[in-house]
Order: sequence, then structure tokens, then C-alpha cells
Amino acid sequence: MTQFSVPWQPKPARTNLGVPGKAIAVGFVLLLVATLGWSLANSVFEGHPIAILLLVVGPVVTAFKAFALAMVVKTWRGWGEFLFRNALMILVGAVVSVCVGVFLVNLLFGWVSTDFVAQADDPSVSTYFGGALSMGEVTAALPWLPGWLAILLWPLQFPLVRDLTSLGALAGFFNIIPVYLIWWERKVAGRIQSRLGPMRVGGWHGWAQTFADGIKLVLKEDLVPKDADAPLFRIAPYFALIPSLLAFLALPLGATYVFRELDVAIVFVLSMLGVEVVGVIIAGWASNNKWSVYGAMREACQMVSYEIPMGMTLLIPIVCVGSMSLRTIAEAQSGGWFTWLAFSNPFAFLGFIGYFVASLASCKRAPFDLPEAESELVAGFHTEYSGFRWSLFFFAEYAAMFVVCALAVILFLGGWNSPLPLSWGDQITALVGNEVIARGINGVLFSGPIWLVLKAVFFLYVQIWLRWTLPRIRLDQVLYACVQVLLPLSMVLLLGNAVWVLIDTTGGEGWQLFSDVWNWILGALGIGAALTFPAVAAYGFYHRRRMVGCLAVDAMPAS
Repeated sequence: MTQFSVPWQPKPARTNLGVPGKAIAVGFVLLLVATLGWSLANSVFEGHPIAILLLVVGPVVTAFKAFALAMVVKTWRGWGEFLFRNALMILVGAVVSVCVGVFLVNLLFGWVSTDFVAQADDPSVSTYFGGALSMGEVTAALPWLPGWLAILLWPLQFPLVRDLTSLGALAGFFNIIPVYLIWWERKVAGRIQSRLGPMRVGGWHGWAQTFADGIKLVLKEDLVPKDADAPLFRIAPYFALIPSLLAFLALPLGATYVFRELDVAIVFVLSMLGVEVVGVIIAGWASNNKWSVYGAMREACQMVSYEIPMGMTLLIPIVCVGSMSLRTIAEAQSGGWFTWLAFSNPFAFLGFIGYFVASLASCKRAPFDLPEAESELVAGFHTEYSGFRWSLFFFAEYAAMFVVCALAVILFLGGWNSPLPLSWGDQITALVGNEVIARGINGVLFSGPIWLVLKAVFFLYVQIWLRWTLPRIRLDQVLYACVQVLLPLSMVLLLGNAVWVLIDTTGGEGWQLFSDVWNWILGALGIGAALTFPAVAAYGFYHRRRMVGCLAVDAMPAS
């Protein structure tokens, strides 16, 4: 075989500015545009807020973004080393910053929409685009702020701006859940299988592996089979993704952290989760692949079957509280651990377990992952999918997992309330004196979105744990477990809970004592279960380097 070598050609010197230089140049041009726009907005448009926002605020914000891009591109090697060494610290700091930022934005919107708007000469009179405050009133009410900074408060009085901000926050939360859960599922699966999972990409325990995979999927070729129904094939992933996103609109993360509070929020969330199956059926049918069709039909059978017992178990907390509002149900459990509905009576306790089992089938999680069933159907309904559309199915699945776990927490386990009674927060408010600081303390200790997210994340871990522990059951066993076990059980639990609540309202002191005893027994069982999990986790962490029999391993440095 002939060998040849190519002479070395030195890389020519770059004569252009590159990305940092271009970004800096664009930034200075935008600052010049903002300077000219300020004079133009004041002279021609007489200080109209829309003109100031478009000609001044927009270019200034874009200029700072250009400068930030130039800094990141110029110093990316140093940032890479910093991220590698301080990933855990950055993660904790980002979580704390996001929580504090959401709290401050909530306070800002509340202040603008109530106290600040009340300072208008006549709040009932609308100004530009229906706002109660004119630009003159904004600057007059805040003389200590620069004029251009006071202008930024003017749009906050409009409900549309508040809705768009909330939608942006919801979209960010919706996107970060699958990214985190995919990485976490790999780590949990690795530990269960006596390996480490991702360890290299991003440094600390491979935290950036999911981001790298996301970039790969976006750049990967998106194929459509020759004999597939192309329009349906392309649109199916969005039928699966969009309902999961819409479910977040009515899902409250706290007493005031909800996009739209609905009296029938439970019905809305369940209906959105039920629509997701349409995307799976369309994907399987449009693929024109027998494995995909089998997976789609399995999903249809599974969803139609398990939605009935899941809906019946969700009626149990509705009967206990007498409302279909998720906020009302959560606020009824603000008295501490023993007021949570799962511990109110034995029927509610078993109803919570039945709902969690049915939710596994609703989210296609093991041991009910028959629609995918890699050992039987290659990949089930998404066998023919690749690239970005393939990832949308997993985004929808992981988002639905969080929704069903959050519903379980809101309806049975106190929602955003901590195990401590909310009434204790009133005493802290009286001691602190400052309302803002007291609200922050109460949000951390007694009632806040952090508690709901932590509880939901715990049950997400349980779902992941079950997937890598239990074997997949057969389709006939899936339907048997629903029709002949879970469905009759949910009917009995719903009837028993209704009778229990009826006797609670009419019974005497003897029945009240009997009910209280059951409440304490079930609460104690819950405390035992809550303490068992961290104890087992601590034991496993302490013996993490043990292996079966006499084997031992020092798996990897920094593991």
C-alpha cells in the first residue's frame, strides 16, 4: 500500500476581529444608538414610554448582552477550569439565587400592582395602553431613582407583562426538570448497578452530560421513514409535549406561585395528562412500523385502564376537603404533619398508595413501561424517531412525572406546607417585625415552593428507583392489576373515605377519639418511612465501596 504524507501547512493568522471583537463593536454601536434614541424620544415623541423602551432600554440591554458574550468567548478556557473545580458550589448558589430572585420578583410585581399603582392621581383612569400610571407619575413617585430606571417599572403595571414573565419562568422550570432528571436517572441507575454513571463531562459527577447530549440531538439528522405519514410523524412529538407544558399552568407551586388558579384545577391537569396519549398513538401509527403500532396500542390500553382508578383515588382528598381547588386542598393541610390528608384515615392512606401506582402507569414508568419495552419492541412507539423529535418524547415523560408527583404532594402530603404548623410562622412574624424578612423565613421554614419541589423530587427518586429495581410485567398482567385489583380497590377506598368523613361530621366524642388514634398511627408510620429512607441512604453511602462477596473496588478517583 502506497504511503504519502501531506506537508505541514501553518495556520494563517486571523485578520478579522473574531466573535469577541465583533460583539464589542456591536455593543458600542448599540450604546451610540441608545444615546441618540434618548434625545429622539424626548424631542420627537415627548418622552412616550414605548419610544423610550424601544429606542433606549432595548439597545442598552442588547449592548450589555453583546459585552457579556464577548467576555464569555474570550475567557471560556478559564471558565471551563472554574466550572470543573467549583461545580457543586455553583449548583447550590444557582438554586439559592433562583429562589431568592423569584421571591423578589414576586414582591416587586405585588408592590407595583397594589401600593405603587395606588399612588396614581386617579387609578380608575387609564393612560397609555390601559395603564393606571403615566410616565410623569412614575418618575414623580420615585424621585430618588434615575429616570431611565424608573421607566422600567412602568410596564410592570400591565397584566400582560406579568403573564409573560410568569410564562417565561414556567418554561424555564419546565425545561430544567427533564435535564436534571435525565442526569439523575443515569446516576441512580449506575449506583444500583454498581457503577458510577456519568463522571467526566462537566467535571463534578458528569453534571453537563445531559447538556452535551442535548447539543448532539439538536445537531443530529432528523429522519422521516419513507413509508411513514410525514405530517403526522412530524407533529406527534408536539402533541405529547404541549399537554405536559399546559399542565403546569394550573399547577400551584405555592400559595401565590400559580399562573392561573382554577376551581377545577384537578380536572384541567388530568385532562392535559390524558391528551398526551394522543401524541403517542399518532407517533406509533404514523411510523408505519409494527413495533411502533404495538407500542401505541399498548399505551392506549394502559392509559384508558389506569386513568379510572387514578381519578377515583384523586376524589378522596376532594371528599375530605370539599373543594376541587388545589390551593384550597393544600391550605387545609397547613397545620403540620398530622393534618396531611394521607394520615387522616386509613382509606386516604391506601388511596395515596393506589394513586402513586396508577401514576406510574400513566407516565409509562416501570414496571408499566410496556409502550417502550426495549426487550420486546425495540423502542416501542418512538422506534423510528431520531434527533430533536426523539428528545421531545422524553421531555414530555419527565415533565409528566413531575406533574403527577406534585399532584400527589398537593393532594395528600401537605403541598407546599412543611411538617411544622403554619401558625408558628405568625409568632416569628411578630418577633422579626419586618414583613419582607418574615415572609422569607416563613417561605423557608413553614410554607413555600421549596417544600413542594423537595417532596416531589423525593417521589421522582422513588419512580427512578422502581424502574431500575422491578422487572417489567406482561401486558395481560398490567390489565389484570388494573381491572381486577386497582379498580375495585379504588372504589372501596372512595366509598370508605366518604363514610369516614360523614361519620366525622356527625359522630360523637368516642368516634373522634377513634379517628385521632388512627391519625396518630398513620402519622407515626409516615415518620418511620421518612426516617428509613435517609438511614438506608446513609448506610449505602458509608458502604459504597463494598461489592458482592469478598470483592472490593476503588472505582475511580474523585468518585
